[in-house]
This record gives sequence, structure tokens and C-alpha cells, in this order.
Amino acid sequence: MEPIRIVVLAFDGVSLFHLSVPGIVFAGETSNEGSPLYDIQYCASTTGRIHSDQGIAIDVTLGLEAMETADIVIVPAWNHPEQGTPPTVAEALQRAHRRGAQVVGLCLGAFVLGDSGLLDGRSSTTHWAFRDLFVQRFPETVFLPDVLYVDDGNAVTSAGTVAAIDCCLNLVRQRFGADVANRIARRLVTPPHRQGGQAQYVEQPVPSLPSEHRLPGVLDWARTHLAQPLAVDDLADVARMSRRTFTRRFRELTGTTVIKWLASERVSKAQQLLETTDLPIEQVATAVGFGSALSLRQKFAEQIHTSPSAYRQAFRMRNLQQS
Repeated sequence: MEPIRIVVLAFDGVSLFHLSVPGIVFAGETSNEGSPLYDIQYCASTTGRIHSDQGIAIDVTLGLEAMETADIVIVPAWNHPEQGTPPTVAEALQRAHRRGAQVVGLCLGAFVLGDSGLLDGRSSTTHWAFRDLFVQRFPETVFLPDVLYVDDGNAVTSAGTVAAIDCCLNLVRQRFGADVANRIARRLVTPPHRQGGQAQYVEQPVPSLPSEHRLPGVLDWARTHLAQPLAVDDLADVARMSRRTFTRRFRELTGTTVIKWLASERVSKAQQLLETTDLPIEQVATAVGFGSALSLRQKFAEQIHTSPSAYRQAFRMRNLQQS
């Protein structure tokens, strides 16, 4: 199997964090046979030494022509979103996109995709603090302000900062399934699956009370008990909070409701079982707590836009093609 070729755009003032995220997520992952899943390279408009936003010097040996053979092109957060994208960069992205490459804008990198005309008629997002500028600059895109990432075919955009990891994990999930994406998430010690539709901005992201530090443990507990008919009161009891306090703290931490979070986690677990087992759909539904195959199909259609059977078949066909 040939590795998926990823090319990351580097430039002076690039966010060191976003430049690093593709390597953090994709590098080192191998197939069951030990072959690398990804080949990551970095390119720039002009080869040579660039400096990140932290002042660290990076030598880039590849020019924009590297995009011509890429399967995925990733643009980190653009350091001057108020300024337009250089025409040479926009043209290189357009050529890659026309050829069929998936083009990804992390955080303010979405501005570069917009300047290149790749978001016209598509849904997209970016860092919440720049939403007004984004909407004004790109009226032809359908801007979704309160999500972590948007996957609209061959144009993918992410919200601010850490959402870049969620976005890249979704790219893994697309090509290699939930099991591989979850394995990477465990290595990164990050939640295995935060849906793109989860809010990117919450009012109180850092715990300020001792009780709030228990919430991550409650989420881990819930993930190991998905087969049970979990209710809000059950999780509130585990957290040792009142229902009202728990639901408020839960939303502040996750940006979503308990019911939506449980549905997302159950669908993610179902994806993993569909990929790695031959369990009948009814047994998969029971194992993840949906209770019936009908409920699983309904939630799967809402979140994955396909049926469990079609997902399993497509995943196996993709694996055969990649082997």
C-alpha cells in the first residue's frame, strides 16, 4: 500500500503549533503489515529558511510544486488573515484541488482556501474571533461559526487552535476508520472523537471548582458503559453533582448536551465495531447502547449520512483498494 502523501505549506510567521499538528497526528502510523500510512512533507513559496511565530528557524527544501503530487494539502493558520494570499500560493492550491487533492485549512488557514476560491458554494469555518472578517471577505461560502471543523468534500476547514487536532483525526477516520483514529487519539491523550458540529467556543473552558475536575473522569466512565441505558441522572450521580449543576458544567466543558454527546460517542463506537468485527447490526446496536438496529440506523444516518451496512461495506472495499 502506498502511503497517503501529505504536503504542509510553510511560510514566515507560520504558527508552530499548526505546522506541527500534521506530524503529531499522522507521522509514525503504520498498517498491520508495518508500512507507513502517511508520508508528510513541507513546502514553501521560496525554499530555504523560514521562521515560525515562535522565532524557531525551519529549513524547507521543497517548493510549491510539491503540491502537484499530494493527496492532502494542509495550510496552517495564516499569520496575516487581513492580507490576501499570494497568487502563487492560491494558484498552486487551485491546481491541487482540481487534480483531486483534499485541501485543508487549519484555523486561519481557512482564509487561504477562501482567497483561492475553494470555499465558494461550500460550508466552512475558522477561528471564532475572526468570524466577522471571514464572513465579510468570503460572502460566497456558507459560514458555520459554532463548529470544530467542516468537511465539505475536498475542502476541509477547522476552527481555532486545538480543533486542528480534531480535524486531522477526522481525516484519519475518513481513510482508515475509527479504530485507527482512536488509537492515535489514545497516543495523543486526547478525546477519541469530538464531532465537527460540537461548539468551538465555551465560556468556561478551564475548571475553576474542584467538582469540575471530576468531569473528564465521568466522560471516560460513560465511554466504558455505553451499552447501558445511560441517563443524565446516572452521569450526574457519578460526578456527585445535582442534575442541574452537572448539565451546566457538562455543557461548559464539552460545548454540547449530554444526550448529543452520548449519541456521538455511541455512533463512534459503532463505527469501530463495524470496522473490526463481523457482529450483526442488531448486536452492534445493543453493544453501543442504542437498543435497536432502527435507532442505530437513524443516528448513523444523522451523523455519518449513510447506513451501518453501507459503512461497513465501504470501509472493507477501501481497505482492499489500499492493500
